[in-house]
Amino acid sequence: MIIVDGLTVEFSGKVLFSDISFVINENDKIALMGKNGAGKSTMMKIIAGKTKPTRGSINYPKDAVIAYLPQHLLTEDHCTVAEEAAKAFEQVFALRDEMAKLNHEMETRTDYESKEYMKLIERVSELGEIYYALEEVNYDAEVEKTLLGLGFKRSDLTRMTNEFSGGWRMRIELAKILLKKPDLILLDEPTNHIDIESVIWLEDFLINKAKAVMVISHDKAFIDNITTRTIEVTMGKIYDYRANYSHYLTLREDRRTHQLKAYKEQQKLIADSERFIERFRGTYSKTNQVSSVERMLEKLEIIEVDEIDNSALKLRFPASIRSGDYPLLVNSLSKKYDDHVVFSDANLAIKRGEKVSFVGRNGEGKSTLIKAIMGEIEYEGQCTLGHNVTVGYFAQNEAALLDPQLTVYQTVEEGANDEVRKQLKTILGCFMFSGEDIDKKVSVLSGGERTRLAMVKLLLEPVNFLILDEPTNHLDLKSKEVLKEALLNFDGTLILVSHDRDFLMGLSEKVFEFKDKRVIEHFETIDEFLIRNRMESLKEIEMQRNK
Repeated sequence: MIIVDGLTVEFSGKVLFSDISFVINENDKIALMGKNGAGKSTMMKIIAGKTKPTRGSINYPKDAVIAYLPQHLLTEDHCTVAEEAAKAFEQVFALRDEMAKLNHEMETRTDYESKEYMKLIERVSELGEIYYALEEVNYDAEVEKTLLGLGFKRSDLTRMTNEFSGGWRMRIELAKILLKKPDLILLDEPTNHIDIESVIWLEDFLINKAKAVMVISHDKAFIDNITTRTIEVTMGKIYDYRANYSHYLTLREDRRTHQLKAYKEQQKLIADSERFIERFRGTYSKTNQVSSVERMLEKLEIIEVDEIDNSALKLRFPASIRSGDYPLLVNSLSKKYDDHVVFSDANLAIKRGEKVSFVGRNGEGKSTLIKAIMGEIEYEGQCTLGHNVTVGYFAQNEAALLDPQLTVYQTVEEGANDEVRKQLKTILGCFMFSGEDIDKKVSVLSGGERTRLAMVKLLLEPVNFLILDEPTNHLDLKSKEVLKEALLNFDGTLILVSHDRDFLMGLSEKVFEFKDKRVIEHFETIDEFLIRNRMESLKEIEMQRNK
């Protein structure tokens, strides 16, 4: 049991949250929710011991293990993937090495009657009690199983970690956390950099093998599947629900309805009281009553209605010219780097107005094919854009292409038509740019902020063929809803690469799966594909478990 007691955090006189207390029980699976800036990541860092609160404390048993995966991770190391993951067992290995060293010392020393030798025996006995009480584990096998589950190939385990992208290095860190078998796992946006199959594996692990879990995530399907409790941080306090995310939304709406009713009743009481005071102030016979009403108002605790964004922004892509019947034709397209074949003999025919998804494990060639379509790389075969095609392309590095000297507002104003320009501030607000944020220069924005700004910019362009490569990594739930609604109403052609299942659901009628160096066409909706593959993936997980 971990006790969060009276947490208060203040920055420059501003209270982020105040006097927050709750208990994390042994097998709790908690979603930590709240709008951006509410203090979720700060609270998680405090629980992890990475930062200190202004007041309050975190209390837990002395031998409790708390593991934390931050949203942004930068590591520098020079070892293999397997060696880095095995650092999860550093304390065990250090204990083993010290035992071996002390045993060797006992064998070589002859001063059996000395105090030093007696102390040596006591130390060996003390360490032995701890070491031999540990569960017998095949550490190499555990490392391999966990890394393979998170999407690494067996050949990757002996590669140096500095050969991998930030997303893959994040998985190595996640593997280290999972291998520690901690009492509490704290995860801040863990699904941003892992593919659908790895997300399914992670879900299964957290549900069936992990102890307590607390997660911050904008992946609705992920948090719905793994959590049974939701703690919402809002307006400096928390609300604690024994419910998953979807059920919590209903309960939160009920709570706000009651708050609103109580707030209106209280406001009427205040207005009536103030009218009474104004009318009878100075009237001798009413002096005591007026004083009594004034004291009541002074002591009255004003009811606050929780902030909630009820804006129903209907954002549509600007009208564009009509494209030809087939915006994209790909024939016998192959791509390899030296001896490494990414995929071969890929064939695609995408009709005007079709919405298709590219899915598959990371490294199977989804982004590579998109780069071929965009003419960014050389390839073998044919790839042809159709007549009158105007492409809107959101690349994974789209944020780096923004002009750093422009402000947020100038960046989106450039491509906006007169009708859209009237609601630019509202649109930016839905993507978490409000107030002074819109006057910030792109050069001072974080990576996540730049990604969101690039998405807003794309939404304002008149195009008839959209290609989106992992567009949701830095979007919160509200922003994703706005984007998804716009894509559902988009009457052009769409290619979508994403690992976010909830975002994908309902967005495409055809799936191209990248697997085993092939591009396989599935004539089924993304919903049907994901349901079928979740069942198959879970069967594979079960087979691995029973080996």
